[in-house]
Amino acid sequence: MNDKKVIAVAGATGSQGGGAARAILAEPDSGFTVRALTRNPDSPAAKELAELGADVVRADFHDEPTVHKAFEGAYGAFLVTNFWAHGSAAKETQEIEVLVRAARAAGLRHVMWSTLEDTRDLLPLHDERMPVLQDKYNVPHFDAKGEGNELFRQAGVPTTFLNTTFFYQGFLQGMAPKRTEDGVLTLTLPLEDGKLLSGVDVADIGRTAYAILKGGEKHIGATVNLAGDHLTGAQYAEKLAAALGEPVRFQSVPYDVFRSLGIPAGDEIANMFQYYGDFDQEFTGARDLEALRELHPELKDFDTWLAENAANIQVG
Repeated sequence: MNDKKVIAVAGATGSQGGGAARAILAEPDSGFTVRALTRNPDSPAAKELAELGADVVRADFHDEPTVHKAFEGAYGAFLVTNFWAHGSAAKETQEIEVLVRAARAAGLRHVMWSTLEDTRDLLPLHDERMPVLQDKYNVPHFDAKGEGNELFRQAGVPTTFLNTTFFYQGFLQGMAPKRTEDGVLTLTLPLEDGKLLSGVDVADIGRTAYAILKGGEKHIGATVNLAGDHLTGAQYAEKLAAALGEPVRFQSVPYDVFRSLGIPAGDEIANMFQYYGDFDQEFTGARDLEALRELHPELKDFDTWLAENAANIQVG
């Protein structure tokens, strides 16, 4: 056990970190072992990882010494921050800064950083097509992570940048089809008709990260743009209908209308979907499904994910 390379996994009890941790632990002969970072080592999820063979340690992004200690002696790390835990790009930036300082201090050899594009690279803040949020962002949970990429580079931390996308799991939560007054299940999204929405199983983020780690340090400095499928709103509705056993129609909501609905984080979500739509060639076009499946052959398309999860979709 002592000769295995230790991979420190941030958010190990969450969806992304859990995917990375479980992928590593499922291959006992891989040459890697997991140090699972969590704020609560006594949680059921943490105990389950320990039973699978992980070394579970306490680490809190807001208690920086715990993060430094958790990285000591590790070969590499899978790192992710959760904007939605607090909804603040400023706080997420602080968390990223802690991770960068700890990774540099520990001399990590290979960091997998779960990130997103900085939308301001394509959409300057002076462009008035969408509102500026939190003073200086188009899509705060994208832009703060994208801005964080440069922190890893400037610090000289050997990093692979893993750009994620919309999670299929959104259909298990607020974006599940709802029954309208006429009784028909309706998938309502701020997505223009005919535009593609790249999606991924959230657990495949960690699993892809592990595949890259196994590929070695040749991937350092590279950006991997991840998705498991590219579908239009109508195609998502069609596949949901087949899985649920009843018709589902797609209803496109204009971005400005969606912003006016009073939905929690509605401005952020509308801006995100507008970015997907306005820059579909750059965003979707960067995600080569064939190349990704060469890297991670088990990467799930939406049909595969639906076959496993349709029973958990809570339709309204």
